[in-house]
Amino acid sequence: MAEGGNASRYVKLTKDQAPREDIKPGELNQPIDVPQLTGRKCNECGQPLPESFEPPADEPWTTGIFGCAEDKDSCWRGLFCPCVLFGQNVERLRDDDTPWSTPCVCHAIFVEGGIAVAAATAAFHGIDPRTSFLICEGLLFSWWMCGIYTGLVRQSLQKKYHLKNSPCDPCMVHCCLHWCALCQEHREMKSRLSDNVAMQMTIVNPPPVQEMSAAADNRESGPSSANGVNQTNLEMQAL
Repeated sequence: MAEGGNASRYVKLTKDQAPREDIKPGELNQPIDVPQLTGRKCNECGQPLPESFEPPADEPWTTGIFGCAEDKDSCWRGLFCPCVLFGQNVERLRDDDTPWSTPCVCHAIFVEGGIAVAAATAAFHGIDPRTSFLICEGLLFSWWMCGIYTGLVRQSLQKKYHLKNSPCDPCMVHCCLHWCALCQEHREMKSRLSDNVAMQMTIVNPPPVQEMSAAADNRESGPSSANGVNQTNLEMQAL
């Protein structure tokens, strides 16, 4: 009830009041459209991007796929030791302190290991239809696995530096032009990274340590003012 003539804050329910509509199960759990959540998101971190954001354009590779002769060091290393060159590429690309020996061993197992097994099988068992079929099947499987593994590394390199697919899909490039792709990736990172650039450093020698001490002879100077205050001579000595 209202006291002091003030209107009551409560609403009286009467029999003439129309009943509310029944709420069906599930009507309160409907999705809500939030524009901030339905906008564009970053593929790496998942954060929403502003409407004015434009992704960086893909850049071309600094060297072509057949430019192996431009860097003789990586060319000879990729020809005779492709597993070592691949391990060094992965070590440069990743920033999680991955040693080059781990990808090098994986590459050696699938590529060099498959070639060695095929050569040993052909040498000890001869070339017959069944042996040839097994050799080809094993080589194709190992080469396929190597193409996928090395193609993922090439894809990571393209995403890091916003490079175009050259000349086609990363896995297909390594399956068809594996040695050329390794050399191209090494030249690309070598041209973009400046780890070997020596920075000029300025060497500053600190000044000698100094201390303050009273004069050894304890000589007294004349009066410095009308009050007759004596002044003690101090001197600086370098150690």
